[in-house]
Amino acid sequence: MTGESERIRRIVHVDMDAFFASVEQRDNPDLRGKPVAVGGIQRGVVAAASYEARPFGVRSAMPSMRAKRLCPDLIFVKPRFDVYRAVSQQIRDIFADYTPLIEPLSLDEAYLDLTDYLEGRTATRIAQEIRARIREVTGLTASAGVSYNKFLAKLASDQRKPDGLFVIPPEAGAEFVQSLPIGRFHGVGPATAARMEAHGILTGADLARQSLEFLTARFGKSGTYYWNIARGIDHREVKPDRVRKSVGAENTFFDDLRDISAAHAELAPLADKVWRHVTASGKAGRTVTLKVKYGDFRQITRARSLPAPVISRDQMLAIACDLLEPVFADPHGVRLLGITLSALEEAGAGNAPRQLGLFDQA
Repeated sequence: MTGESERIRRIVHVDMDAFFASVEQRDNPDLRGKPVAVGGIQRGVVAAASYEARPFGVRSAMPSMRAKRLCPDLIFVKPRFDVYRAVSQQIRDIFADYTPLIEPLSLDEAYLDLTDYLEGRTATRIAQEIRARIREVTGLTASAGVSYNKFLAKLASDQRKPDGLFVIPPEAGAEFVQSLPIGRFHGVGPATAARMEAHGILTGADLARQSLEFLTARFGKSGTYYWNIARGIDHREVKPDRVRKSVGAENTFFDDLRDISAAHAELAPLADKVWRHVTASGKAGRTVTLKVKYGDFRQITRARSLPAPVISRDQMLAIACDLLEPVFADPHGVRLLGITLSALEEAGAGNAPRQLGLFDQA
């Protein structure tokens, strides 16, 4: 369903299939056809799971120890993010041959707006070409969804995974949405889905029966979004200039930390990593946030905002250490630490972060 005066757009959502795990299987033939998890086996989480691991219930963001219990033959592989970023850039270069309107969501997925760049072809045909070129250049498979808005294109890319293509035309959008369980909707997380289910909203059809007033009264400004997507409406544009608002790094430890000096030492490599990304992006940030997860899985954050951008890695680390001091002592110990630099802006002549010698050796 689209407005009568609104031009029908051609949006493609491309999603790489089990990206990190697929790269590892590509580069190591011994892993092919086997259940693979990218991540740490002891105290970490699964960053990606191969399709062979998924029938066992292994999913990304799952604690690694639980994944191993579900799939005893699971093979853990250490992440190689430099490799993943390089492959992601190869894929991004392919996208750029078809449209400048590319909105990356992560290393392994992006929206493309082809509306003004069809050159006599259909969006479906271009999506097929893109998938074929990704396979040829990288040796990996991608799934794609084609529709008239971002919401439906993303739903479509999930329909025939892995290595699939699915199209939702304008005349089928509203009906397609109504047949889906509410948990499948992008933008409806588990907590919101539970709230909707408490009101008897289990499917898109249930959502479409609700009035705009009902939804805004219970879900605030998001109610308008939910009312629209239940009818296959999504006016969001593909924005190639999405601004990254923060850069962060975190680490889960094999043994819970109970010594403050050891905790300070663990913050140092996190600061190195964050500062590396900040300087590479030409950004500067004003807010340092510390994340702490205790041994009993309680989690807190503490932040400090400055009137001017952080000028060095050492300043950022010092702030993180200061934030840690009053919250470190806990009988359960510290399981995870993280540092995030946010309120990012373009680094100008007067606020550019300095790259220190220690950073160069990290």
